[in-house]
Amino acid sequence: MTHPGVSLRVLSYNVHGQRDDTAALAEVVRGASPDVMIVQEGPRRFRWRTKSAALAASFGLVVAAGGLPSLGNLLLTSLRVRVTGTRCRRFPLTPGRHLRGAAYADCVVGGAARFTVAGSHLSTDPAERPCQAELFKRDLEAAAHPVIAAADLNEEPGTPVWAVVARGLTDAAVAADRADRFTYSCADPRRRIDAFFVDPRITVVDYDVLDTPLTRRASDHFPVLVDLLLPTDG
Repeated sequence: MTHPGVSLRVLSYNVHGQRDDTAALAEVVRGASPDVMIVQEGPRRFRWRTKSAALAASFGLVVAAGGLPSLGNLLLTSLRVRVTGTRCRRFPLTPGRHLRGAAYADCVVGGAARFTVAGSHLSTDPAERPCQAELFKRDLEAAAHPVIAAADLNEEPGTPVWAVVARGLTDAAVAADRADRFTYSCADPRRRIDAFFVDPRITVVDYDVLDTPLTRRASDHFPVLVDLLLPTDG
């Protein structure tokens, strides 16, 4: 059976601040060949623009949005995707905690399929996460186009934070019947905390958590690779 729409391959990856094997990281991403990459723990400090551009180039991609303004959330695209607008959010800071945020980009692929891609990384502090989840969800609901959202939620399915972000969206892992695939940690995979949601108008064609010798060297999280079909404007 064929499905109408425009294909899009999206990779979501917590790259652990590039503290692991960066050559393996680049090989993983180039092998996946995504149209869009949603990065958590990307460059966010001194020389973040140069570092973000270098990271994107190592993957064969270009920077769309994020970096310091979104506190390390970074959106990258291939030249197949045209970016029409970007914005970033910073979540309220709890004194003594790590500042977090989110990045958003409005895009067009195939000349007719519009979408909004969003990426975030919620706090490791359970007291901070509910507010951050609500703000992230508010942005997703305000998006002008069908949403593709990926985030390290630091919580698993069935928790209140997960439910807030998932509301009204399709969990790509569930849609592909692969919700049993854990994303963290590479050393001891026991948790699915790296979430990937799409607008119900978007078809999930395939979903995979890439567990290979390379990905185990590249980061402490496994990357999530999703193939989608997007509705067209017509």
